[in-house]
Amino acid sequence: MQCQEMQCQDVQCQDVQCQEAQGEGVRGRCRAMSPRNPRNNPYESAGEVLAGHRARALVLLWRWRTEIALLFLAMTVMTATVNAAASGNWLPSLLLTSAVSAPAATRLGRGWVTAHAWCVISRHRIQRVCLETPMHTRAGRIPLVLWISPIPEGERALILTRAGICAEDFEAFAGEIEAACAARRVRVLRHRRYATLVTVEIVRREAAPGVAAPGLARCYGGPGWTPIPSTRDLEEPHDTRHHLVLPQVG
Repeated sequence: MQCQEMQCQDVQCQDVQCQEAQGEGVRGRCRAMSPRNPRNNPYESAGEVLAGHRARALVLLWRWRTEIALLFLAMTVMTATVNAAASGNWLPSLLLTSAVSAPAATRLGRGWVTAHAWCVISRHRIQRVCLETPMHTRAGRIPLVLWISPIPEGERALILTRAGICAEDFEAFAGEIEAACAARRVRVLRHRRYATLVTVEIVRREAAPGVAAPGLARCYGGPGWTPIPSTRDLEEPHDTRHHLVLPQVG
């Protein structure tokens, strides 16, 4: 009986040590990932079923505004070319074609076209990430990308969140945004006064210090915005209190 009691006490001591070790691991994991992270939610989101909700016509027009404008421009150029060929007057057609194709002849023009093409791609990829993750409402509505502009590091998107979505949610899924946009990393900022406005900076390259963002990108993402700290940079500390002692043979 005494031997059995001693064995039970040893087992209890081992359980206490295991619980302490697990507690350290849990605290480390909590430091490495915020409890607000939707990945920590063990329950299935009810919004997943309604993620296929169709957006309104005005929202769709705003999402595809760049493609619609380019299609309208291409149709205008084609119509002008056909009318010029029918009338035999090629001068207006040549002038219009030269004005459209001039950016491709210079390095600055090609860089401008490439930067804005990445803006269009990143806008659609962010919207797709919101659909594939819990960053949408139960009705299937995703945050609205109000504007996206090129910056020296990549792109900067101004986003209007929906009810139930905040800047911390974008930080929680920063890895998915990085993978979807083929970026190095993602920075998330929140407006100090209006928490519904979120800025997502897609970093693709290192920019020279002191280079200001061109265009409308200067109007958002500046001193009036608070960066959301990344929880992925916090690593779980090693537990140095418990060491595995191996028995020595001989």
